Amino acid sequence: MTKKYKLKTKKAVVKKFKITATGKLKFRHPGKRHKLTHKSHKRKRQLGQADILQDSGKAATFKRLMGVK
Repeated sequence: MTKKYKLKTKKAVVKKFKITATGKLKFRHPGKRHKLTHKSHKRKRQLGQADILQDSGKAATFKRLMGVK
């Protein structure tokens, strides 16, 4: 019988995503830290809003990397 090992949590994924109460992944858009002068007000406003990850395949992969079943 082979021994099963625990997977290490990927800290980068944990820092970028939060799990909502319904089990979906919430994240903030990248690109709102610096070099904002050439971006429009609309783009900066939309970058500031949190969003839910829509791709279920990626969501399952990221949850597995976070150590969540």
